[in-house]
Amino acid sequence: MISFKQLPLEAKAAVAAGVVFFSMMLSRSYLAEKLDLRMRHWVLRLQMALFANTLMLMGSLHVWRSTVTMFTRSSAASSLCFMLWKIAVFMFLALAHSSFFTLLFLVAEEPYFFSLAAYTCLGAYIILIFFLFTLGSVEQAYKFLVGRGAKAGTGNKNRTAMKPVLAVMLTLVLTVVGLLNASQPPTVNSVEIPVHKLPSTMTNLKVVLLSDIHLGPTVGKTKLAMIVRMVKALKPDITVIVGDLTDAEAEIIRPAVEPLGELDSPLGTYFVTGNHEYYTSDVSNWFELLKSFHIQPLHNENVKIVSPKSADDWFCLAGVDDIEADVLRYSGHGMDLKKALRGCSSEHPIVLLAHQPIAAKWALQERPDINLILSGHTHGGQIFPLNAGAYLLNPFFVGLYKVGQNTFVYVSPGTMYFGIPMRLGSRAEITEIILRSA
Repeated sequence: MISFKQLPLEAKAAVAAGVVFFSMMLSRSYLAEKLDLRMRHWVLRLQMALFANTLMLMGSLHVWRSTVTMFTRSSAASSLCFMLWKIAVFMFLALAHSSFFTLLFLVAEEPYFFSLAAYTCLGAYIILIFFLFTLGSVEQAYKFLVGRGAKAGTGNKNRTAMKPVLAVMLTLVLTVVGLLNASQPPTVNSVEIPVHKLPSTMTNLKVVLLSDIHLGPTVGKTKLAMIVRMVKALKPDITVIVGDLTDAEAEIIRPAVEPLGELDSPLGTYFVTGNHEYYTSDVSNWFELLKSFHIQPLHNENVKIVSPKSADDWFCLAGVDDIEADVLRYSGHGMDLKKALRGCSSEHPIVLLAHQPIAAKWALQERPDINLILSGHTHGGQIFPLNAGAYLLNPFFVGLYKVGQNTFVYVSPGTMYFGIPMRLGSRAEITEIILRSA
């Protein structure tokens, strides 16, 4: 039987990741009894950072072997350039691994340079792993199809050496493109949506949709102020924020949130929680902070949006807690559609705010009379190659979907980004939704 010491390094990293994961599962009930909510979730976030790092360790070992170890026998291995390259690869991997810890220790009004560098390296790390795996798979397929031959010739060695070089070059190019794309202001996407039974006095009502701003280690006050200026320029009747506004506790990042106080939509500004609000373990304080800026949280509740032209014309705007609250056993929170739609009947239009598209799907299964659901969460995949995973894991990916005869779902690709300050294959968006009578 093979002992732990005899296992390859990747296998040891996988075992370590498994140990951390099971420790998280086993400690949940213990932490619930011994620690207060804030400390319990801080410890769980620390465990998540350790779990992510042990998983990444397997990829980091592969990166090191592909970009450093395989060249140690070459004639350039003893040169100064190769020594600098080894240091650069080590620093790159170290920064990528440290990114998860910035959520715990480096959050302020404006992003620290270290946090931006660490998350940029994390994005590049994901891209590099993808290309190393893809090019390696292509190489293996080529060998299988044409046969290896009796001996490995110089051409084979050159092709093997070119694989990491090509992967690094592609990663550098896409990282620069991703950074430039994400540095641009969000695009304003105007969408007209017919709403069944919407009173004629409310046609052309303008709703501005924000989602996934992720105030935290790489998004601060300056970017939020830019978003608020863009929203005000659109002059919306209603502004809605469908979750993942923040990745930090309210007290820590309060100065960065102040621009939200300038939102002044005449029919109100509303907010529902996303999964990341529950990761902060500070939802109650966030609710109070948002209320101080005249932003109303919809905590499994609804409001009547009354036409400025006629008090008899209105629709029901409802919001549900994010489904992650149930997973985390967050006391007093969790998606409760019946409570959220209490008093909303099919005689008047129903518009629902639900952060995750899977929650939108569940809501329509329970209440098919909902006319419009506004969601976010997917980021449109944010960066290549994560787009494919986001597409497969969500029933609605990005943009407008028609469900049944009289229902629409709109999924925002996000107004900023989470952590990694890059966008590849997606674009940040502020959505201007024009409601039409139908």
